[in-house]
Amino acid sequence: MHTRNTRRKTPVTLLAASIGLALYMPSSFAQEAAAAQDPAPQATAEVATDLDTIVVTGYRASLERAQDIKRGEIGMVDAVVAQDIGKFPDLNLAESLQRIPGVVISRDGGEGRQITVRGLGPDFTRVRLNGLEALSTVGSTDGQGGTNRGRGFDFNVFASDLFSQLVVRKTASADVDEGSLGATVDLRTARPFDYDGFTAVTNVQASWNDAAGAASPRFAGIIADTWADGKFGALLSVAYSERETVEEGSGTVRWANGPANGGFNPNSAFKPALQADVFAPRFPRYTLMEHDQQRLGVTGALQFRPTDSTQFNLDMLYSKIDAERREKYIEANGLSKTGAAGKSQILVNDGVVQNGGLVYAQMDNVDIRAEHRYDEWATEFHQISLDGEHEFSDSFTLSGKIGTSKSDHSNPVQATVMMDKLDVDGYSYDYRGNMNKPVFNYGVSPTNPNGWTLSTIRLRENYVTNEFDTGELDFSWVFGPSFTLKGGIQAKDYSFDSIERRRTATETIVPTFPGGTTVVPANMTELASLRGMTGNPGTWVVPNFDQIVDLFGVLSGEGTFALSNYAPSDRSVEEEDRGAWLMGQFAADLGSIPLSGNFGVRYVKTKQSSTGIATASGVPTAVTVDREYSDTLPSLNLVAELTPDLLLRLGAAEVMSRPGLGSLTPGVTVSVSGSARTVSGGNPLLDPTRATTADLGLEWYFDEGAMLGLAVFYKDIDSFIQNTRESRVYADSGLPASLLDGTTATVNDEFVFTVPINTPGGDLTGLEFNYTQPFTFLPGIWQNFGVQLNYTYVDSEIQYLLSSGVAAQKTAMTGQSKNSWNATVFYEGERFSGRISATNRDDFLIQVPGTETGFNSAANGVHGQSGTTVLDASVRYKLADNVELSLEGSNLTNEPQESWVSNPNVSLPLEYSETGRTFLLGMRYTF
Repeated sequence: MHTRNTRRKTPVTLLAASIGLALYMPSSFAQEAAAAQDPAPQATAEVATDLDTIVVTGYRASLERAQDIKRGEIGMVDAVVAQDIGKFPDLNLAESLQRIPGVVISRDGGEGRQITVRGLGPDFTRVRLNGLEALSTVGSTDGQGGTNRGRGFDFNVFASDLFSQLVVRKTASADVDEGSLGATVDLRTARPFDYDGFTAVTNVQASWNDAAGAASPRFAGIIADTWADGKFGALLSVAYSERETVEEGSGTVRWANGPANGGFNPNSAFKPALQADVFAPRFPRYTLMEHDQQRLGVTGALQFRPTDSTQFNLDMLYSKIDAERREKYIEANGLSKTGAAGKSQILVNDGVVQNGGLVYAQMDNVDIRAEHRYDEWATEFHQISLDGEHEFSDSFTLSGKIGTSKSDHSNPVQATVMMDKLDVDGYSYDYRGNMNKPVFNYGVSPTNPNGWTLSTIRLRENYVTNEFDTGELDFSWVFGPSFTLKGGIQAKDYSFDSIERRRTATETIVPTFPGGTTVVPANMTELASLRGMTGNPGTWVVPNFDQIVDLFGVLSGEGTFALSNYAPSDRSVEEEDRGAWLMGQFAADLGSIPLSGNFGVRYVKTKQSSTGIATASGVPTAVTVDREYSDTLPSLNLVAELTPDLLLRLGAAEVMSRPGLGSLTPGVTVSVSGSARTVSGGNPLLDPTRATTADLGLEWYFDEGAMLGLAVFYKDIDSFIQNTRESRVYADSGLPASLLDGTTATVNDEFVFTVPINTPGGDLTGLEFNYTQPFTFLPGIWQNFGVQLNYTYVDSEIQYLLSSGVAAQKTAMTGQSKNSWNATVFYEGERFSGRISATNRDDFLIQVPGTETGFNSAANGVHGQSGTTVLDASVRYKLADNVELSLEGSNLTNEPQESWVSNPNVSLPLEYSETGRTFLLGMRYTF
């Protein structure tokens, strides 16, 4: 009779063989890596060789591997290994990480993009690839913040297939890079020594999105081998995917009250619309976005182990994501115009006010606009690193690492063609029935292609580059069985460069069509139609972008369409981080209780140089501001083994997170994009966000593959960086009118002014619950089932300020959901397996205070996003030991994304979108 390995470690050869026959993984090549690699540097390496072992495969094996990592670390960590990643229909790393307690994600175009850990947003999370800090950024729609110019890591650059292990470190220790308040995420790619000899795996899938009605291919493969009696190894892996999605919804951009936005015509019959406390939508519309992207990832690794005491690893990672996006709208842009020919000419004939919002209105003299925007963008990321380790003796080891990474984002085409109909009578909007699916009557037939006038041609280019060069040297000196001294030095050079180019000529200068007028010929229009969502109207006319662009040579970059650098958006940051750390790692007995831990300190000096454009005597002038600051960061982590399977953990540390890159720019940035008019000021003298943290956790490993855990955490945030926002007319800002040259805006338009400042901060507290249980104790088929559950509660209270510096509301940190959970039910049979998983997060704030005048100081206004529950599922069947079929589905309930603006008395919609369901059919083959 076989018995289980009581040390919870299966022999490498048996486990690698079992994983090689396990069920399908999109990250198929990483599956064997997860089986063979050491789960954690600090994990016990003992194996009970005198016992037979039951081979555990599939999802249960991956859970045990993740638990081995968690159990073996001194600090508080959670992990996802390759089988966890592959057994869910995760399109990228963000969606894989959301399976971890305390991790929630934000989505863009229906795909995971960034993560928030324990209520702390993307800017507070550092990411290391193969041990080196890195940063990747992508582009997005204006509603999602546009091109990423911050420190938040965009995970959608990478496919999950490229990685064998993800570890989220939730407590700080001296040997881990500084810069995180939320967590440090370690991503590891596969290496040849992870495998037992020659390995080759391929996986092919077809992906179907029901909103787009399109099928797309996905492929992943790996080949690895070792030679010279295991002294040399090489590995190559490739992942490629295409993705077509359609994002449909509605939007208002934001809401504004009468006096702050020019106001409606005072002769309006419906007088409540003229009141100061009544808000109207600025850009009521339906939205249609068509996304098309390709993602390629390649990893390579060489390993050399000349002796048992020396090893060198060379890791290479390349990823590129290419995307095209089309956005199509028809809207009442007259509601966003503050000049004499805009909102002030509109007569409101009838309306309904509910909770301070003009939710229904029938109007005359309304300007109508149809637009078609086209974007091309790409992000190319590459990293190369070399690390080595040599044991000079049984007690002294020296290790080192050097590497470089670069994320190069380019958005060479961002062009919009707009056509208008002016002074339309009989326009109406109605949000009463469904705030997210309003009813529009444009006063004209929305599908009629006749009578539209070409009004605006907008051109943009965006480029953002992030680079890291890192070198470090570490030592480990074992003084005895109960104490080890570790330390090291590290140097990181980081650079950030941002460039924007815009059309030199004013955007409203447009050419004439053959015949000498700007009236758009009917054959140069097309129809845009909602596909998966019901709209009223669901079809409307837009300019035919391709025909108009080709006719006039809009993308030629010449003549009236020439581009020039937009100086206020040109910026750069150079950072030199120099650090040293020293840490003692010990083991002792506290009475009858084994106690282990580490204590240490990390010192880092940051030298920062920020360059941007400031306005001096009305002239844009390049300004560079230099500064230095240093941090001494002590940390302590303890693990008490109350029983062999019951662990008590304690962590305490001081941590810091450097200011966001956009916040450091000297001077101001003036941006006019569609209805969005913003002025962003920088502050190169911002202090980092600093905090004191404490964590306490209890973990019970009560059976093979089973655990029950509870953790509580506290963060005293000394200083929080907040972007204060205020709406006011540009002419009142004191900025020169010349900064508006080349835009459609005037000095009489209302702009949103944003300035970053250090605020008093506040407290963040929370708890995490984690439960995993394979039902091996049940009889018959029921023993193949199991569950994995986790729940996180986070509460915070941050003091926010108005742009004047006056205290505004105290409320939760932006990006923080108070409650979040993940629940998985799985089945692992001999040939058939399946899982269903639900991931939930509560509502969260995205902007505090709100932009709307009247929502801010008087009524504590905020912008927020509604919580979501996303349901995924997968089933697999083995045709043979080396062939497996899979069927997976993600976002099975077509969960929408919904944002809103509110104060205690008003709640009004901002943006709403649906992206449909995605299904994947695949086959995996192991050679």
